[in-house]
Amino acid sequence: MRRTRTRILTRTALAAGALAAVAAFAPAAGAANTATAPKTPAPAFLEPGDLPPHSSSPWFAQSPRHGQPELPLFCFEEVELPAAGTWVREYHTDLDTTARQLVVETGGTAEAQALAAELSDAAADCAADWLRENPGAGAAWDDYGTVDAADGARVFGVHVAPPQAGTGVHLFGIGRDGDTVTVVVWGEMGDLAQAPVTAFKDTTATALIKLGG
Repeated sequence: MRRTRTRILTRTALAAGALAAVAAFAPAAGAANTATAPKTPAPAFLEPGDLPPHSSSPWFAQSPRHGQPELPLFCFEEVELPAAGTWVREYHTDLDTTARQLVVETGGTAEAQALAAELSDAAADCAADWLRENPGAGAAWDDYGTVDAADGARVFGVHVAPPQAGTGVHLFGIGRDGDTVTVVVWGEMGDLAQAPVTAFKDTTATALIKLGG
């Protein structure tokens, strides 16, 4: 039986915004699509019905887009993704809950393994890294373990709480199928206690199954 490990982290002085962190998941309204036209068709992405159900809103989705995300992906800002092999799809509800899926087609299995490991490390370090940039705030994270689909995935949760501002909770599913890596991101205002971890693990498994066709 895996022991649940929730890390609560605090420091002292300057603040940033959890709202901004949640907003980093949201699609940029009216943003220009500058991605180069891909030579291959889009990979299979999650559909709105595959995401954890929202209590009061359906999910909506944009069309998959080839190229880098238009907004930085919270927790993974320092991870370099190959633009030629990267696709992204954005999802949103009528309220503050948003999601995003990245699919990265790499040059081979070893490259995909390395990228998945780098992304997992970034998710595990995210709360501590965020606090270093936002002293005076609070943050927590949890490793929710593995997902048994394709070549496997791991799910993490990150909660950030700047002083005198709203709090944000984020779930990350990072997995691989052969030479392709996917990252599924879910975020809203709140904390880890309300995050739909079980449903999100199902979502992550579905994302991996779809990659394999």
